[in-house]
Amino acid sequence: MCGRTACTLAPDEVSRACSYRNRGGQRRQPRWRDGDADKYHPSYNKSPQSMSPVLLSQRHFDKNAPVDECVLASMRWGLVPAWFKENDPSKMQYSTNNCRSENILEKKTYKDPLIKGQRCVILADGFYEWRRKEKDKQPFFIYFPQAQGTSHEKTEDHPTSPACNKVNSETVCPPEEASHDLTEGGEAPGEWTGWKLLTMAGLFDSWTPPGGGEPLYTYSVITVNASPSLESIHDRMPAILDGEEEVRRWLDFGDVKSLDALKLLQSKNTLTFHPVSQLVNNSRNNSPECLQPVDLKSKKEPKPTASSKMMMSWLTSSTPSKRKEPNTCGSKEESESKKVQCKSTGALQHWLQGANKKPRDK
Repeated sequence: MCGRTACTLAPDEVSRACSYRNRGGQRRQPRWRDGDADKYHPSYNKSPQSMSPVLLSQRHFDKNAPVDECVLASMRWGLVPAWFKENDPSKMQYSTNNCRSENILEKKTYKDPLIKGQRCVILADGFYEWRRKEKDKQPFFIYFPQAQGTSHEKTEDHPTSPACNKVNSETVCPPEEASHDLTEGGEAPGEWTGWKLLTMAGLFDSWTPPGGGEPLYTYSVITVNASPSLESIHDRMPAILDGEEEVRRWLDFGDVKSLDALKLLQSKNTLTFHPVSQLVNNSRNNSPECLQPVDLKSKKEPKPTASSKMMMSWLTSSTPSKRKEPNTCGSKEESESKKVQCKSTGALQHWLQGANKKPRDK
């Protein structure tokens, strides 16, 4: 089950955050499809039908593109199959926000895109999930453990802090600084060392209205059984692709055939989480408070924890990096959020909004 996500990075930051090495060993930064960067709006509370950043092979759009070239696109959450005959995709009678890995080959909606190699990676800061307790539902924010420190130099074999490897609600680690911009020729100078985006396996399709018009690209998040660390929250979780190699294999629909790609869809015990406010229950609420850790015992302003102390220490001691503030209210995809008053309190929100940070000299 995956029904709500957050993706707060600006379009250029998303591009830098999912840089990759090509077959020649060069680090590349995927570019956005023409116009797609404008279709994506950062949000603390993304719901189905909104536009999200998706990574996929450039060969889906250009058959002559290098086999290992990736591209970023904005796609709508909720797969609309190419064979759908109605003029309005909202008339679909069933939900396609998620597809169960066990049923992909049994349902035409997902089998067709899989056979065509239409595999993609949905990018997000993390996702929300609700744990049912009697009549109440407690939301949690779930994400990759973040590397500790603020060093510009980060290599693939740089170990993550032991404190960040523990999977519990006390492992929020401070995001690191962003890498420099793309150099001429399209090569990125080094790995991104900011917030590590969650990489979720998905399928996409392209639907064109029967009467003609611009194709609509949509996707579905593939789910698997929850890992031991998350099963106390929910029995399902998104299929996580952990590391560049798994992402590369999932996107390489030429060399990695469908049945082999499906073997990548495993329950992974690699995520961490913390409880958040029930503010996130309403998808119209789109502010940094959606992500702020809460104290479940007091239900009030959370007491300082190891993670929040670490975040505050990073905020007060690290060299600031240039960030763009996400649009927390009034995005096109969530026009209702214009009615919601945006607030900002707490260290986590200040980082997410880029507060008190100065641009880095180029």
